[in-house]
Amino acid sequence: MNIIGRREEQKMLSDCLDSGRPEFMVVYGRRRIGKTFLIREYFDHRFSFYATGVNDVNMSEQLGYFAESLKEYGSEEEGRPENWREAFGRLKRLLESDKITRDPVSGRRVVFLDELPWMDTPKSNFKAALDHFWNSWASSQSDLVLIVCGSATSWIIGNILTDKGGFYNRVTRQIHLMPFTLKECEEYFRSEGIQLGDRDVIMSYMVFGGVPYYLGLISRRMSLIQNIDVLLFDEKGALYHEFERSFRSLFRNSEKHLAIIRALAKRRTGLTRQEVSDETKIADGALLTKALSELEECGFIRKYQGFMKGSKGGFFQITDPFTLFCLTFLEKKKVSSWMKHLGTPGYYAWSGLAFETVCLNHVSQIKAALGISGIESAEYAWRSSKSAPGAQIDLLIDRTDNVINICEIKYSTGPFEIDGDYAKSLENKMNAFRNETKTKKALHLTLVCAGGLARGGYSGMVVNTIGLDDLFGRK
Repeated sequence: MNIIGRREEQKMLSDCLDSGRPEFMVVYGRRRIGKTFLIREYFDHRFSFYATGVNDVNMSEQLGYFAESLKEYGSEEEGRPENWREAFGRLKRLLESDKITRDPVSGRRVVFLDELPWMDTPKSNFKAALDHFWNSWASSQSDLVLIVCGSATSWIIGNILTDKGGFYNRVTRQIHLMPFTLKECEEYFRSEGIQLGDRDVIMSYMVFGGVPYYLGLISRRMSLIQNIDVLLFDEKGALYHEFERSFRSLFRNSEKHLAIIRALAKRRTGLTRQEVSDETKIADGALLTKALSELEECGFIRKYQGFMKGSKGGFFQITDPFTLFCLTFLEKKKVSSWMKHLGTPGYYAWSGLAFETVCLNHVSQIKAALGISGIESAEYAWRSSKSAPGAQIDLLIDRTDNVINICEIKYSTGPFEIDGDYAKSLENKMNAFRNETKTKKALHLTLVCAGGLARGGYSGMVVNTIGLDDLFGRK
């Protein structure tokens, strides 16, 4: 197997094979995240049956492709099925035959249906046929493993995982596949012979967000900066049109989703639901709820409560680095070359915000470095509503052991020095937070800094320092 990282997911697949009972596994996650690759590589392409949905074709064509897959795996039934009920009937007969391939170790019959949402074309009754296939036969087959997968995360969640009908409580396991962590990015580059230092790995995450498909386009014959120019800033680049294409492939009526994303990009700590509605002119109703939920399910945004929990519905914030990069540099084409943009004020402004996003996506690594992985906590952002001058905290970790880590995030090329002015700013931030929230918990100022902390001067006010080794999970 040529799988980078994904250790928990591989353990789940192994458990699935060893359980001795019928398994219905759902694998979901955003486009380009490596769902199909994970399943194919883990099973070494040895399936009892494999079929994939095809985008933008009608039911008749979907059934035609399904019939071709049936024949490829040994079915002798001729012609195209008339409907999905007949198609799954053929699949049942194929799986009951002696011709099928079984997992060589467990002896299980493994069925993989990829891009399931695309099979569900309008008025096709696909979902009802799959429901009947599982509940009338497959669920009684102790040696059967059914794996379904799809990039249209909202369809998977709404029609399978939270279904109140035939699929209610039928899914036995689920994998929500996420982007690579920094450590997994490093492992990937090493496996491909791509020589990158820590800061280039960090920059790759700040640009590509740990999405395996994007990382797979990076050429080891060029520097990371050259790769970014070729892939994103060249009109013929593989990712030049990726931003909008990705949204169109994931969401029907993607204009609403794009409008929300553009509105959220204007404020790094996020917007309330009402503020999103005001900015986008999307009425505060079911359509807004659905679009926000779908963006969250696909990993583009997060929803969090403010520490004071005073804002109805909480805040929504972009957490996908690739989306932020495209909105900042590609949409209005203000930058023609990444190489030329390096070192400019705009670059430094972006790098600070992008590094904050990296840290938001590595809270578990920060907690591990603090030695509090086993302590329950909630993570918030906070901005003052009363203090002057105003104060803002991009990440605070509120722990059940009566401590709050106030995380100050800095992207610096060398050790970060806290001078007198900055020390006063930090003191103001801590005092504003304590006065407004009335918290009685201990406040630990925690510096998360790419370059580490310069000792001396005012460095003593920092209780904990988190560096690159911590974010990479090396300690």
